Amino acid sequence: MSTRGINFLDKWIAEHLPDAMTDDPIAISDLAEQAMQAAHRQGIGDDEIYQEVGGSVIEVIFEAMENREGGIAA
Repeated sequence: MSTRGINFLDKWIAEHLPDAMTDDPIAISDLAEQAMQAAHRQGIGDDEIYQEVGGSVIEVIFEAMENREGGIAA
């Protein structure tokens, strides 16, 4: 398992969610795709993230949006 994957995703969400306030599933899907592309650019494979989040980056981003306080991912 990779803590590198979840650490990357946590940081990415914290940096990008304040700019994207939506509950639109298509927008959240786009954010998930952007996060995965950014991970790939840093040499982090899908498996490193999926193992840590239990499969769905979309669900993680959606939950972060629901639980955010003051514009910062919780």
